[in-house]
Amino acid sequence: MTPLQRYRALLSGGRPDHLPRLPILMQFAAEHIGSNYGAFASDYRVLVEANLRCAEEFGIDQLNTMSDPYRETAAFGGPIVFSHDSTPHCTCPPLAHGRCLHDLIDPDPGTSPRTRDRIDAIALYRRRSGDTYSVMGWVEGPAAEAADLRGVSEFMMDLVDDPDFCNGLMERCVNFALRFARLQVDAGADTIGIGDAIASQVSPRVYTKLILPHEQRLVAGLKAMGVAVRMHICGNITHILPGLATLGLDLLDIDHMVDLAYARKIMGPDCTLVGGIDPVAGVLRAEPAAVRAAAVDALNRAGGRYCVAGGCEIPPRTPIERLRALCEPLPMTQA
Repeated sequence: MTPLQRYRALLSGGRPDHLPRLPILMQFAAEHIGSNYGAFASDYRVLVEANLRCAEEFGIDQLNTMSDPYRETAAFGGPIVFSHDSTPHCTCPPLAHGRCLHDLIDPDPGTSPRTRDRIDAIALYRRRSGDTYSVMGWVEGPAAEAADLRGVSEFMMDLVDDPDFCNGLMERCVNFALRFARLQVDAGADTIGIGDAIASQVSPRVYTKLILPHEQRLVAGLKAMGVAVRMHICGNITHILPGLATLGLDLLDIDHMVDLAYARKIMGPDCTLVGGIDPVAGVLRAEPAAVRAAAVDALNRAGGRYCVAGGCEIPPRTPIERLRALCEPLPMTQA
């Protein structure tokens, strides 16, 4: 099977030759080819070369476009600073000084440099690899992007003090995400990932009342484009799993502090669970045999549809033999 065939077989309820491997590589991939994080995040050619090389060398089944959470923020006018060895950051969120949606520009994802860069990455992946791999585009979730545009602390207070503003802001974020995603799908993405990390930091009530309806609209819009949808929310999402179960996700990333067996119970048999392995203790600092054992344990706890990965990004400076152990082919049933 090709990586794409393997991935599609699992998502459709079939039995691939072995489980797909979907680890998230960013700074690791950049440094593995002798580059750096700043170049990886700012130049699609570096990102594509790094991820293709790692896919070929380690046996990874999906090429992703993740680099940092500020591509849409940059399109909305946020100034982004790139660093040689750390995540890019926004020096001043566009709405840092007030809750006026009229202050937000209406950007074009096809011409804004950082969103265009991601679209170009997908097109280059397809030119270089054809239909060999799954290619995952990416958009920020409604709460994550709203927090990036307003500032995390300010947005968290706004959820309590001004929910109407938050709803208006998240609506704008979803509208832009869908336009951005459409261009990525047209460029060749078969999957769109959503990052909504800030959602793990709110109560179930706030999540269900304010954030979930916007995620539902985003996921429904993506599904209407005919692509698989993968949700990634860093941290402990145990308390919002019942809401996530209403989204109809194809894949849900599970961080290591969430019980995979419980996630399976809540998400049901049709959602593919991804990860669940501590990327530091279970990969970076573990011997290869222990990494392999962690993957087997994760499969046994997740049951059914499962893809091998760390709970979040594989850290830079992870010894290559440990990433190889994580990506060693694993049958769907493993004692």
